[in-house]
Amino acid sequence: MATKKSIVDGALIRELADLLKETGLSEIEIGEGERRVRVARGAPTNHDASVEPAAPSPSVTAPALASHPAADSHHPGAVTSPMVGTVYVAPEPGADPFVKLGDSVKEGQTLLIVEAMKVMNPIRAPRTGRVSQILISDGAPVEYGEALIILE
Repeated sequence: MATKKSIVDGALIRELADLLKETGLSEIEIGEGERRVRVARGAPTNHDASVEPAAPSPSVTAPALASHPAADSHHPGAVTSPMVGTVYVAPEPGADPFVKLGDSVKEGQTLLIVEAMKVMNPIRAPRTGRVSQILISDGAPVEYGEALIILE
């Protein structure tokens, strides 16, 4: 009698779980053809919640961070994340940020990078404007549709 091969790839699930820990994301989903694998992290335990988050990068100052970024995603000048990933404000560690609060930007100019699955994706200005708010900090996990920057 032939044994049925399991459709669950334990090594893949462990790899995705490690990626969740590494990036701080709450969930990740990948797919190939008809097959999809989604790994999600539950609510943090009291032990996890007691760990303080890392301080924001010196390139992003505290006044530039919004208190309610979810509300800002509906702002007409909001630049939102097109994917789940990790956001970086500079092209490499220690480099000057792409933009600072108050900078004027042109349509198509790179504002940030969102890393997803080891791929660096530039987030470009959808229009010309001035950076009025920076809603994220360097190295922070971001979700799809989350507001990153507000352009006026």
